[in-house]
Amino acid sequence: MLSAFTARLIVEQKQRDKSRIETILAYGDRLLVGLHTGSLRVYRVNELYDDTTEQDAAPNTEERPASQSKPKPVGLLREQEKFSKSKIEQLAIIKEANILIALTDNHVAIYDLQNYTLQEQLTRTRNANTFAVTSDIVKDTTTGIPSIVSQLAVAVKRKVILWSWHDSELSSETGELTLAATVKSITWATGTKIICGMDSGYVMVNTTTQETTDIVGPGSIGGTPGHESGRFGGVGVTGMTYMGMKVPRPLATRLADGEMLLAKDINTLFIDSNAKALEKRQIPWHVAPDAIGYSYPYMLALQPSKGILEIRNPSTLSLLQSIPLPSANLLHVPQPNVSLAHAGKGFLVASDRSIWRMEALDYDSQIDELVEKGRLDEAISLLGMLEDALLKEKEGRLREIQMLKAQTLFDMRRYRDALDIFTEVAAPPERVIKLYPRVIAGDLSGVESNRGSDVDSEEDDIHNGSAEGQAPLDATADSMVTDEMQRSVVDRIKADVKSDAPDSTSTHSPKKNDLGDASDAASAAPSIRGVKHSESLTHDKSLEGRDLRVAVSELRTFLVDTRTKLQRFLNPDGTLKQAAQAVDDGLKGDSKAAFETLLVAPSSAARSNREHKLRETAKLVDTTLFRAYMLASPSLAGSLFRITNFCDPEVVTEKLLETGRYNDLVDFFHGKGLHRPALELLKKYGQADDAEEAAPALYGPRRTVSYLQNLPPELIDLILEFAEWPLRQDSDLGMEIFLADTEYAETLPRSRVTDFLESIDMHLAARFLEHIIHELNDLTPDFHQRLLQLYLNMLKDERGDPRIKKKLLCFLERSGQYSTGRALGLLPRNDSDFHEARAIVLSKMGQHKQALEIYVFKLEDHVKAEDVYLKEDSTTASPNRAKRVSTTDQDEAQPSIYHTLLSLYLSPPPPNKQNWGPALSLLSRHGARLPASSTLDLIPSTLPVKDLESYFGGRIRSANSIVSEGRVMVGLRKSEVVRAQAMLLLGDGLPGAQGGRNRRVVVGEEQVCGVCHKRLGGSVVSVLPDNSVVHYGCTSKSQRGSGGAGSIRRPRWD
Repeated sequence: MLSAFTARLIVEQKQRDKSRIETILAYGDRLLVGLHTGSLRVYRVNELYDDTTEQDAAPNTEERPASQSKPKPVGLLREQEKFSKSKIEQLAIIKEANILIALTDNHVAIYDLQNYTLQEQLTRTRNANTFAVTSDIVKDTTTGIPSIVSQLAVAVKRKVILWSWHDSELSSETGELTLAATVKSITWATGTKIICGMDSGYVMVNTTTQETTDIVGPGSIGGTPGHESGRFGGVGVTGMTYMGMKVPRPLATRLADGEMLLAKDINTLFIDSNAKALEKRQIPWHVAPDAIGYSYPYMLALQPSKGILEIRNPSTLSLLQSIPLPSANLLHVPQPNVSLAHAGKGFLVASDRSIWRMEALDYDSQIDELVEKGRLDEAISLLGMLEDALLKEKEGRLREIQMLKAQTLFDMRRYRDALDIFTEVAAPPERVIKLYPRVIAGDLSGVESNRGSDVDSEEDDIHNGSAEGQAPLDATADSMVTDEMQRSVVDRIKADVKSDAPDSTSTHSPKKNDLGDASDAASAAPSIRGVKHSESLTHDKSLEGRDLRVAVSELRTFLVDTRTKLQRFLNPDGTLKQAAQAVDDGLKGDSKAAFETLLVAPSSAARSNREHKLRETAKLVDTTLFRAYMLASPSLAGSLFRITNFCDPEVVTEKLLETGRYNDLVDFFHGKGLHRPALELLKKYGQADDAEEAAPALYGPRRTVSYLQNLPPELIDLILEFAEWPLRQDSDLGMEIFLADTEYAETLPRSRVTDFLESIDMHLAARFLEHIIHELNDLTPDFHQRLLQLYLNMLKDERGDPRIKKKLLCFLERSGQYSTGRALGLLPRNDSDFHEARAIVLSKMGQHKQALEIYVFKLEDHVKAEDVYLKEDSTTASPNRAKRVSTTDQDEAQPSIYHTLLSLYLSPPPPNKQNWGPALSLLSRHGARLPASSTLDLIPSTLPVKDLESYFGGRIRSANSIVSEGRVMVGLRKSEVVRAQAMLLLGDGLPGAQGGRNRRVVVGEEQVCGVCHKRLGGSVVSVLPDNSVVHYGCTSKSQRGSGGAGSIRRPRWD
């Protein structure tokens, strides 16, 4: 058991002394002892050295000088023999008033604390049973000045009488209230509330309002006031008639945090300061105690029948220590308001002839003793109750003991409880992972294995080789490691993978036959009390089978929580976040210790070293989480690879290759940036002859295409290297690498992509150029010229292909970025397939006559010849061309394209013949656009006038339109003149607008000039065109300022 207190005998009466001790009182270095004879003895308590200290300082007692003899624990100062006529039943002091209060002769009397002379006997306290004293600091309600108020409550049969002292002055006002039964005990709960114990139960009395509250509890504690029966209707111990037996008194004591403990017989009840019962079980007492108390932080109970003092934890109610004290029947604990809570650990226990002083062991030693004896729950509870100032590194010790408890629970196969505690205290992941076998923890495992321990220890040294003086890896070393890792993985993938890969989830997993059923972890004992943490629990079998799966399932929750904490300090690329620089001052409420616990090994103050340590921790956590997924739920491993992770590539690659989970391996490689191994794997299984091999999901080019689409443009060399085989196997699917509507596809180097595609197939290069020109609107001339060249090459190779020819003509007609001179030089002159293309290029170059000759004489397509003019007329026509507004206007000097086309029809170059049909059709539709004089000169005199009827009709309608339009314009101009004259004379009639020549202006008395800001008064004024009124002399100034008087305030017009 715990050695929280040590009993030291300080007073022992001599054999010839027949007096008995009735009550004791300790304050400061004084000890008052009241005897049954009415005498009062006053002792001085001396400070004693600890025996252990003395023995260590002077182990040889013979060498100790006589002058250094051990002093007595107490010294008798005086004995007041005539203090009282009868026995002294109870003592208390009010230090502020310098008085001693005693219960003797059935009265409560007040004595002087210095000379112990009687000052006053309170006559109203005749037949008093007990009393209680309290002192509190109270602020005055009117002035707000604090003062010390001491109160005395005396129980006289059914009455409770109250006296109070303000500072040191006794108040003349007293209080009195009557209860339902005789009060047997009285205890102050707060400065204004009293717990009164009676045979029928307990009540709480408010001394301010004199309200009483019945306390209902189990057994003999609660009940209806005035009745002696138990709470549940049965007759309790106190309700029976005892023959020669002592009836247990109702007891009460104040605990920490405003709690109270009530005890009657063997029943107990915990309440708060409002008399509300707390949800706590009863203390397992077999015999009713004679006295109870509280000495921070323990609960005390004195069992007089056995002569034992019990020390219990008020939180767990566990018995921590039993101290045998023969015939002890008195318990005295200093009042909480007199001594500090943590200073009340020295209390007194007395019998009829002896007094013991209970000296407490320091709290750190008590915690160590509880941990050593395996009482981890008690140690945790005690640490939670003690103040931080009383312990060394309370937070760290509490966390360490909680981890010891979790480790013990883990050994007891209570995995959920253990991992919950590990998560709550943010245990170092390395410590938790060590509890698992190699199948989960790898080389870090602390579980004994039957295989070579020497090899394992060497691997552990390599894995954990982050010694204190080891420098962190720099960027060059990281890149070298990554390159070497990629080469290693590629070599492994290129090796033949066995088709019959085992289904085992680990290279070190036990055989399938060894996986036996284990008992449910929930069936473990509900407590770890009595199990020493220093001794390993003996298991019937190692962690395997169902137990292993249950433990791993709980481990996953812990690892996920640890990953979340690591993300607050690490960026996805493994660098330390900027906010982590302030970790010494705490980051979002997390202490520095919480940060340090995430590290694999103790870190130095250097940022680079912390970054390296955190990366190592993240690598350990993610790799272990991967192993846990592979053991319990392999299908969940893929979800880990699709997010940022720090898994060890060697471990993951080995495990996934072994289990045949190639799709997950590809996702992992992509997340780690190991793109070449991933693409090698995709190529290997994508080009397989049979889709039913070990990796059916990777068969074909689709998976490779999807992977390449997600690579950034910086990896263009890798993209082009592995894009060739999907393009050759399925060109439409392969082109999605470059044509997909993604950010990466649109930002690829287009020139390199075009060269690469052209080396494979011209059609693929043309598709890519069409995509970037027509859909992405790329106006780069080189790409336009290159697409034209590709069209020409394809048309020459595949003569007569109408699809390619149509694309070529549309491109020549719509694009304006290619070089027309170079394009004309590329087009064959005498090849009929390129006549129309040459015509379009010539038209683009402004050589319309040559283009029209191709349409008219080579293509013989008169409709297209006219359509070309309709498209080109607006751009080729002279910008200075004026519209004819009169029939007498002369025709244009520059002939139009229609005139050129008509001349080709009527006066063709030899050996071509005249085309009367198209010429007459042109005259009928566009004759009004042709100059009359030059057009009639082209028409031969032999042509009948009847054939020119449509031409002349069009010319006449055009002339009539010009005349009609002129008449309309004349009418509109006349209307505009009339409107302007009316506005000049009459104004427009709008408020605040122009008023005409007949306008008037009203100038008020307070109106000022808008230029000089002086009152207008009777001065000569000038009204400006915008209706502003200024002084006549300011008119010129208003016109010079800002180009007019627009900013001058306008007057009101009638």
